[in-house]
Amino acid sequence: MKRLMLAAALAILVPTAAGAAEGPAIPAHGWPSDGLFGRFDKTALQRGFQVYEQVCSACHSLKYIYFRNLTEIGLSTDQAKAIAAEDEVEDGPDDQGEMFTRPGKLSDPLPRPFPNPQAARAANNGALPPDLSLITVAREGGADYVYALLTGFEEPPEGFALGDGMNYNRYFPGHQIAMPPPLFPDAVTYTDGTPATVEQMAADVAQFLNWTAEPRLEDRKRIGIKTFLFLLVLAGLFFACKRKVWAKAH
Repeated sequence: MKRLMLAAALAILVPTAAGAAEGPAIPAHGWPSDGLFGRFDKTALQRGFQVYEQVCSACHSLKYIYFRNLTEIGLSTDQAKAIAAEDEVEDGPDDQGEMFTRPGKLSDPLPRPFPNPQAARAANNGALPPDLSLITVAREGGADYVYALLTGFEEPPEGFALGDGMNYNRYFPGHQIAMPPPLFPDAVTYTDGTPATVEQMAADVAQFLNWTAEPRLEDRKRIGIKTFLFLLVLAGLFFACKRKVWAKAH
């Protein structure tokens, strides 16, 4: 009897789980960092950081990124220090045992928008905005997923039952997401003068989040290519040695 009840429960749960996992196809975008010889576009990474800093950081954190890491996307040390100094960091205790605030330093992590998950949920109608440090490796589709999500907001089709406080997104599984559309034209002013369209900002921040997830990507590819070439040369030497050693053997 227990086995029958378990089988019935599984029959109900499995289709539900499968349906929840299904989502619309994510279009492939094609990024500069893709492929064996791909490299990050540091200009795009800097624009993406602007989008994160001015838009995304209001709700989402990057807990694994420190101000010093910004030099890896092409910013100078002075630029990174200036950005860090704009942040007020709680430190201490001092000689009197009191906590105090100070300007941020390169050794500080990027600031978090909320002190704890409870505060984050309270500010977002019960939804918990995820940390974005590893979002492109945590979500199927990677940077393509981020780009599709940010450009997929639209009015729900006729007859679609949209829940209270939810927004329609054609690429999000189930098409309902608590996050409102975060991007609109000219939401940021790029320092390099690039027009800030929704598509441009989505592409830039997708590439930036691809970097935050794999900041050592270029090093890994470089080591992989060198290792492959070394093994190729080594195989050639072994083959030549074998031919020489066994040349007179019958």
